[in-house]
This record gives sequence, C-alpha cells and structure tokens, in this order.
Amino acid sequence: MPAARQPRRRNPDIPARESLTAQRARAEAVLARLREEYPDAKGALEWKDPLQLLVATILSAQCTDARVNQVTPALFRRCPDARAYVKASQEEVEALVRSTGFYRNKAKNIRGAARAIVEQHGGEVPRTMDELLALPGVARKTANCVLSQAFGIEEGVVVDTHVGRIARRMGFTREQDPVKVERDLMKLFPHGSWTYLSHAWIELGRKDCTARTARCGRCVFADLCPQRVA
Repeated sequence: MPAARQPRRRNPDIPARESLTAQRARAEAVLARLREEYPDAKGALEWKDPLQLLVATILSAQCTDARVNQVTPALFRRCPDARAYVKASQEEVEALVRSTGFYRNKAKNIRGAARAIVEQHGGEVPRTMDELLALPGVARKTANCVLSQAFGIEEGVVVDTHVGRIARRMGFTREQDPVKVERDLMKLFPHGSWTYLSHAWIELGRKDCTARTARCGRCVFADLCPQRVA
C-alpha cells in the first residue's frame, strides 16, 4: 500500500492572511536563500538553437527531461531545421518521439509549429510571446522557456507541476491554473529573477518538495513556508 500522506500544520510565524508587502518580503527572503542553495540552477533540456529548445519543450509535456534528452539527438539529426520537420512525414516524426508519450499529438504539434515558422517567420523561431503562442502546441510555459533561455527575454515565470506545487505550498498563490499562478508570482518576485526562480524551484521540487512527500525536516525553507509536515 502507498504511504499515507503526512499531515500538515500551519507555521505559526506566518499569518494566515499576509499583506502584499509581507508576501513580497517573504518572497525576497525565499529568493535569496534559493540563490544560496541552488546557485547554478538551470534548465535540464539539451538544445543548441531556439528551434531545438522549442521542440524539446513541446516533448517535455507529461515526460521527464531525461527521457526527452534521450530522444532528441536522433530527432535533431533527422530534422536540423524547420523545413525538415515539414518535409518529414507524420509517421516518421511519431516514430522518433514515441517514447515521450502522447506522441501522435506531439508530432502533429511539432510539424504544425514548424510549418508556421517556415510560412510566417522565414524559418526562424519568433521572438515575441504573441507570435509563439500562435504556434500549434505552444502555451505560455513553452513560450516562456524559449523566450527566456534562447533569447534572454523574460516575459514571465515558467510554471510546471513543480513550480505550481511549491508556489501553493509556500502560500504565494491559491490558484491551480498555471497562467493564474504565473500572474501571482510575477506580482511578488522581481523581474529579472523569474527564469532563475523556475529553475531553482524545479530542482527543489525534484529533490525535497516532491508531489508525494515534502521533506520539511531537512528543507532550508521550512521557516519561510506556511506549511510544515507535522
């Protein structure tokens, strides 16, 4: 039988209703400590150009970065540019990305995005949020990944399952929808830290603040978090 979830109790040092000023101060403290604990936090996907990052990020949905990194070398050799994805058949791309899960839809989106990039952007991945969101299979998470990592443009916070979970546990949002979580975090954390915040929280989410268990006893953020495992 799976282990029972550990009960949580309220951190008495953090009020149930925080002012925006207090939340921002706590966010600043969390960010400073993150930089101490994870000074080299960065994305785990392997890529060499914006198109590779876009494709890898589409493949990472409901899949581990490690698995994506196993799949992409062969895919990138077969399709070195957007036009190659357009020329490749749906079945061929499906076969190359099958092990990432949901491969039919992912292959369709990758080929659709590549076609749009060729037809509307001269074969180059666009550099604006609106243009990226117009591509098949691209939502804000993927667009933020591409803009921040490939182009150094910080439009928002990448909210994956780890970031959303930690943001809720730390009391920085009550939202479940990733876009609403992102908006809450952008109000609290300063521009210029959003990309780093995502990378650091993803590391924390994989290491200690996991979906199954929050290892509060060894977490250096326990005093800054409203929830603790009893």
